[in-house]
Amino acid sequence: MSNTMEKESKMNISFSPPDITEAEINEVADTLRSGWITTGPKTKLLEKKVAEWIGTPKCVCLNSQTACAETSLRILEIGEGDEVITTAYTYTASASTIVHVGATIVMVDCQGDSLEMDYDALEAAITEKTKAIISVDLGGIPCDYDCIFSIVERKKNLFKPNNKIQEKIGRIAIVADGAHAFGATWHGKMIGSVADFTNYSYHAVKNFTTAEGGAMVWKHIDGVDDEEIYHLAQLLTLHGQSKDALAKTQLGAWEYDIVGTWYKCNMTDMAAALGLAQFERYPELLKRRKEIIEKYDSAFKPLGVEVLEHYTNEYTSSGHLYITRVPGISDQQRREIIIKMAEAGVVCNVHYKPLPMHTAYKKLGFDIKDYPNAYKHYENEITLPLHTKLTDEEVAYVVETYCQIVKEYIN
Repeated sequence: MSNTMEKESKMNISFSPPDITEAEINEVADTLRSGWITTGPKTKLLEKKVAEWIGTPKCVCLNSQTACAETSLRILEIGEGDEVITTAYTYTASASTIVHVGATIVMVDCQGDSLEMDYDALEAAITEKTKAIISVDLGGIPCDYDCIFSIVERKKNLFKPNNKIQEKIGRIAIVADGAHAFGATWHGKMIGSVADFTNYSYHAVKNFTTAEGGAMVWKHIDGVDDEEIYHLAQLLTLHGQSKDALAKTQLGAWEYDIVGTWYKCNMTDMAAALGLAQFERYPELLKRRKEIIEKYDSAFKPLGVEVLEHYTNEYTSSGHLYITRVPGISDQQRREIIIKMAEAGVVCNVHYKPLPMHTAYKKLGFDIKDYPNAYKHYENEITLPLHTKLTDEEVAYVVETYCQIVKEYIN
């Protein structure tokens, strides 16, 4: 291909732009015209729709998955002296929330042939101090929840509850980082109705967005009132204030109490408006992601590029990330490929640089040498664009470009 032809045929494909249509714009405009832009009727409606779709008793929409995850841990009264286990191969929010509540991070490596945590290492890491496991549904692909639940059942004899909710669960709580997994299923059940608590991200780069935002859902716990959990979540995320702004607008209902010196991370109706419009479109957005993944798979698997399995008999992914690994290449060669893709007009990314490689976690005493599998997966990982703004022509261009570049590196 000549330089002239390359210039004429080159596309500019961004990594993960939000898929916003007139439906979202109109819903946000309606909110602006309503005069109610903070937490109010649209936030409550989005909570209702999400809970009904997922099949959970309630839903709490907040300003991020991080806030949701921290709230889950606080509802469980996990704190100083407690341990929470998570994986080294994830984004910081999976682990930083453990620090936020004063508990200790126990980090395990991922598997040699999978980005899921090493379940043998998980089981070995459980002690009498372990109160929760933060599982990570990376790329929208569910963890092996059958395995995780069997592990915590086997370790029930070590479990010592901190509060009534932990006592009623009767074992280590599974708090899923479902940031990528909104719409994924495990054995026919929606992710969100599988773990004890599940926390979604609705950030701008996610499949489903409220610009910034997230949602916390939970399975019903026998002996615990779901309304009690919902009310506690409202207190924890709105200054410990006994009434939200919407409740205070009722006639004569100005007075409120502050029952705790807590936090401020509520979702606004501006954000929820985006979510309500996205929610109506979401089944089609998930369908489109699956179409793109199938096209990528059919091109890259025969080439020898390793990819994640998004759709199996056990689960369906939300198709959030298209993670690839080019066998045998070094970190430097991976960087070269990403630069060549960028020069061709295709922006790629890396998911993830393992937590022990970051300064904050080094300061906490973590060393990447203790997580060899995580490093092995990281050093040759390249994430390709996967979003619903991609046209068929652009998908074909990504495929052609990546195949052409990667062939130079595969023996």
